[in-house]
Amino acid sequence: MNILDQIKIVLIETSLPANIGSVARAMKTMGLHQLCLVAPQKAIDEQAVALAAGAKDVLDNAHIVTSFDEAVADCQLVIGTSARLRHLQSSLIEPREAGKLIIQRANLGKVALVFGRERVGLTNEELLKCHYHLNFPTNPDYGSLNLAMAVQLASYEIRMAYLTEQAVKNSQNIAKNAPLAEADFPNAAALEYFYQHTEKLYTALGFIRNEAVMLKLRRLYQRAELETNELNLLRGMLTAVEKQLK
Repeated sequence: MNILDQIKIVLIETSLPANIGSVARAMKTMGLHQLCLVAPQKAIDEQAVALAAGAKDVLDNAHIVTSFDEAVADCQLVIGTSARLRHLQSSLIEPREAGKLIIQRANLGKVALVFGRERVGLTNEELLKCHYHLNFPTNPDYGSLNLAMAVQLASYEIRMAYLTEQAVKNSQNIAKNAPLAEADFPNAAALEYFYQHTEKLYTALGFIRNEAVMLKLRRLYQRAELETNELNLLRGMLTAVEKQLK
């Protein structure tokens, strides 16, 4: 298995096919091939193919879905990109650290790196469903990055982290990563089911009375990066409480 094939680049409601082509080229230069398009505004056209240059195969194999949830359902780590910082301080990650984390977690399962709409980025609801939020430390006086540029920067850091890991493996010096390899993380679909279960039960108990409470709980659990056995424990607790209520 090529670990880079565990990493998917997700584009949300891209408005210009040309941008999709440029993203495909940026990806392939760094060894990434898994492209997922969420409700693209226009179909891939000749301009997209032209700008993809030698990366037409990435376009041909792009997976097209209708929603954010569908795009990340099979992923156990979801990183969203955002220029909005004020309410994301606890989950911000810079490109170099993101590259390292993505490669580490790609050894365990699928990872999604999500880019929002060209003009407005990701919605608050979508950002809430991401474990981390990638921010590029651009010039504060002029931080404008187009979509392909952002994908290229992120893909480069992933590539560098991948090459570093390969060098470590080749030198047989992988002991420090052994504890991580034993972990198992749930995918986004399993987490979403848990959140819905939590909201339903806590609302019935009267603990959740408005959306703000559930938003805080989501952020708490996202920061915790629950492993599968921990998630199963929490789900078991919810089920036990439901049985007592009945």
